[in-house]
Amino acid sequence: MEHVTRYVHADGASTSQHIACLRPRELLLQHVVWHELSIEPWPTDQSQRVDYFGNELTYFAILTPYIELRVDSRSLVDVLQPAPLDPETGPSWEEVRDTALASNRLDLSIEQFRYASPSVQLAPELNDFAREAFSPGRPLAAAAIDLMHQIHRECRFDSGSTTVTTPVARVLSDRQGVCQDFAHLFIGCLRSLGLPARYVSGYLLTDPPEGQPRLIGADASHAWVSVFSPGRGWIDLDPTNDVLPTERHVTIGWGRDYSDVSPLRGVVLGGAHHTLHVGVSVLPVPPETEIPH
Repeated sequence: MEHVTRYVHADGASTSQHIACLRPRELLLQHVVWHELSIEPWPTDQSQRVDYFGNELTYFAILTPYIELRVDSRSLVDVLQPAPLDPETGPSWEEVRDTALASNRLDLSIEQFRYASPSVQLAPELNDFAREAFSPGRPLAAAAIDLMHQIHRECRFDSGSTTVTTPVARVLSDRQGVCQDFAHLFIGCLRSLGLPARYVSGYLLTDPPEGQPRLIGADASHAWVSVFSPGRGWIDLDPTNDVLPTERHVTIGWGRDYSDVSPLRGVVLGGAHHTLHVGVSVLPVPPETEIPH
């Protein structure tokens, strides 16, 4: 798996500082065999830290002038298939909501995902949109899966229709966007009902039948959603592709929304006019392949 980001500055950049969120997470069903991050030009300063959400970040600074910045993240990850989910079991969505609303009933690491965040503002129309799936008494998992189907059915994937700053309310009214937008819309709907929901950033491996297109999200950063259910934990749902994530979904990190886990962000002095090039390759590794260490 490789994620290459190139910033080319027509006028040159003087200095810059960046934070990269590109290392896959170590999880119960996901093991990072190896990961490497190469940066050109060579950073003057570079360090790693774990953020508030448990994501591993790399900070780096370039203090000499440059024309092009290239950040190349390469990883080998072993992901296992999750256990089957029975959506008709588990608590109703109202039980989960009421548990979340009750003082001190949920740990703060969960409670924090019930509120508005920089890229997910709550609004009555989000609640109205979600009510078709979240009828009274329905199990949370079943209702969340139906809402995923609804977003996939009613919203059109259009890579040119939004930007990273497009409000959730506009995504809902226009019914179009990209995986990031559909994740934000899904999260906004769930939080509008009082349910904890978080944004998951990662990649999607596809291998379509010959002559068929790949699933949306191939060869690009991808995003999906997790909703919390007491006793069951976090349930992942991918509204862009209308599936429950499988061993083909590689998790990089999670947060309240995209702003917490953007792959690369930073501050650049100079270089106002620039072009951005991003390429992502996600490929299966044959069993007989020799694994580097």
